[in-house]
Amino acid sequence: MDDAVKTTCFLTDMNNYESFNQVYALYFSDRFPARSAFQLVALLKGELVEIEWIFAKK
Repeated sequence: MDDAVKTTCFLTDMNNYESFNQVYALYFSDRFPARSAFQLVALLKGELVEIEWIFAKK
């Protein structure tokens, strides 16, 4: 995940945002990529979270 430069996070319930942040933080060692987060009414197959990633090879 060190090559991640940006994520866009879609949550169906912002009440889960704090828990989401705790899990999200487990995937990064020392640097977080830029991030946007949005609440949606629903995701296609009933998921609670979707993350779009942009990576750049260093």
